[in-house]
Amino acid sequence: MSPTPPPNRTRSTIFGRGSYAEALRIGEILRKETVGGALLVAAALIALVWANSPASDSYFALRDFKIGYEPWHLNLSLGAWAADGLLAIFFFLVGLELKREFVAGDLRQLNKSIVPVAAAAGGVVVPALIYVAINLTSPETLRGWAIPTATDIAFAVAVLAIIGSHLPSALRIFLLTLAVVDDLIAISIIAFFYTSDLHVMPLLLALIPLALYAFLAHRFRYFFGMKAPAAWIILLPLGVVTWALVHASGIHATVAGVLLGFAIPVIRSQAAGGPDAGPGLAEIFEHRFRPISAGIAVPVFAFFSAGVAVGGLEGFASALADPVALGIIVALVLGKPIGIMGTTWLLTKTSRAELDKSFKWIDVFGVSLLAGIGFTVSLLVAELSFGQGSLHDDHAKVGILTASLLAALLATAVLRARNRQYRAAEEVEKVDADEDGIPDVYQDRS
Repeated sequence: MSPTPPPNRTRSTIFGRGSYAEALRIGEILRKETVGGALLVAAALIALVWANSPASDSYFALRDFKIGYEPWHLNLSLGAWAADGLLAIFFFLVGLELKREFVAGDLRQLNKSIVPVAAAAGGVVVPALIYVAINLTSPETLRGWAIPTATDIAFAVAVLAIIGSHLPSALRIFLLTLAVVDDLIAISIIAFFYTSDLHVMPLLLALIPLALYAFLAHRFRYFFGMKAPAAWIILLPLGVVTWALVHASGIHATVAGVLLGFAIPVIRSQAAGGPDAGPGLAEIFEHRFRPISAGIAVPVFAFFSAGVAVGGLEGFASALADPVALGIIVALVLGKPIGIMGTTWLLTKTSRAELDKSFKWIDVFGVSLLAGIGFTVSLLVAELSFGQGSLHDDHAKVGILTASLLAALLATAVLRARNRQYRAAEEVEKVDADEDGIPDVYQDRS
């Protein structure tokens, strides 16, 4: 008898295209983030020019101008309001996106989530270790170890949009998924490592409006989905109270944004037709509030955080000599691609996973370089690490801006060349399709 053939062990594809519905949804998010990224870069450039102009005193006076109610510990500078208040809107969207991905998105499947989760973890651990190694002899700067761990999706997507539109959609989906998981890790780091003087009572009190907020959002999800003003009138005040109590507890207030995002239901209730009847409340809120986050909250934060008085070439050289700036640059520009590429390569060698056929390892390398653009969350962590306006904070900002620019340029060099190759391949396919007599109406016009 002939021997029994071995079972057919197919290799699973990593960084695949995902489901069609997921690709459409993520594509729409990326288009909105592209606009937000352009606004973010513009706001940062305005802040840099203003902070280094003869009128620089007016910029810092505006950033440090305080407003708010002191008895509630909310007499904050405009810069602090942007970091603690407006950025909470950004993290609210992060919470919505995280829950959406792990409840109803492709990441709910272990075989699709394990690679981006592991790659994001590698892209966090390696930069942190590099920063620590460079700052090992400078204990006062070690607190900034988490600065180079984050990826700015809006900035990165803006660069990706400039590079070209012919890159495989699987690459774009991977970049967003990587950034989403990256944000989850960054949130955890902020909550656990950058909380000082924890006050338990405000934190316990915050659970009351948060629980009521979650109950109403789940119980009346159809109502809030259909009636947009209702969310502003009913849910927003509960969210503001939750945010204020979390802020008073000593935990960074942006964590409240994530918790509020987690509290929104993802899937439609059976009374509203179930999952197949249309988008859930989380997706509806994402459509409503992403323009506010990308168009207002994040650019305003960038405006107040990116402004640093460099002091000309001499000041720039002095900043780069600081192990803080040096550690950030090396960690973001080298550590990110090493961590992401290394983790991905290990997974392909130790499991039955393989790359999607639509792209190659050089494309993964380009996206890994793009992930080295650490801007919004990196600026926030720098302020939490050293205090806004301190010397190390200023040097950290110089490092973040320099590293983000270098990462963007290197990624552009790699991915633009690949974009030309993908465009040429499309043209060849179109010629072949014409020769085969396939009507134009059936050809891909993406």
